[in-house]
Amino acid sequence: MEPVHIVTEKENIAPIVLLPGDPLRAKYIAEKFLTDAKLVNEIRNMYAFTGYYKGVRVTVMGSGMGVSSVGIYAYELYNFYDVKKIIRIGSSGSLNKDAKILDVVLSTGAYSNSSFENTLIKREESFVESSSDLNETIKETAKSMNINLKVGPTFTSDVFDVYVDISEIIDRCPMKDELMCVEMEGFGLMHIAKFCGREASMLATIVDSKYQPGVIVTPEERETSLDTMITLALESIIK
Repeated sequence: MEPVHIVTEKENIAPIVLLPGDPLRAKYIAEKFLTDAKLVNEIRNMYAFTGYYKGVRVTVMGSGMGVSSVGIYAYELYNFYDVKKIIRIGSSGSLNKDAKILDVVLSTGAYSNSSFENTLIKREESFVESSSDLNETIKETAKSMNINLKVGPTFTSDVFDVYVDISEIIDRCPMKDELMCVEMEGFGLMHIAKFCGREASMLATIVDSKYQPGVIVTPEERETSLDTMITLALESIIK
C-alpha cells in the first residue's frame, strides 16, 4: 500500500514533525523559523515543508481540522514516512479559570466522546494519554524559556464549540474539573500515535475563554502568542 494524502520521497520527511491544523500556518512557520525549507507535499493543498531549526531537521505540515483529518495525516507520517514524534500546535478555547487567553497549554491527554477510537481499535477508550517523555522535554524547555505553561488534560470536540453548545457533553466527562481547554484534533492524533507505537504531544494556545467575556485577541496578539508556542515546540525538538 502507498500513501495517498502525502506523496513525496520518504527521505523528504524528517523524523520529528510539527503539526498545525492550518496548512498556511505550516507555510508561515517554514518561512519564519526554518532555514533551507523546501515544500515536500502539496496534495490537496495540505502543505508540508522540511527544513532546519538550529541545525536540526524538522518537518512542519498541516493536518486539517477534526480527528478524522489529523488521523489520516498522522497515520501516513508514522507508517509510511517513519516519523517518530509529532507535536500538534494549535489554538483552543479555555475550559478552566487557570487557562487564560494567550496562555499555552500542554496536554497530558485528551478526552472525547468521539467514536474514533472505537472504529480504530474496536474498543471504547474515551481518554488517551500523550507522550510522557515528550511532555517532560517540553516542560523543561518551557521552564528554561520562562514560559508559564499550563499543564493538564484537554477535551477534543467533534464540533466547533463556538457555534454549538457542548457544555452538556463536557459535564459528563469524569475529569471535567481538570480539563484545561477544548480543541478538535488531539484525541485523534494521540490515538494514532498509540496505535502505531510512536510519540505524540500537543501544545495549544488559548484564544477565547468563557471566563473572560468580551476579551478580543487582536491579530498581532494572536501572532505573538502563537509564535511563543511555535518556538517552544521547536526548542523542545532540538533537545
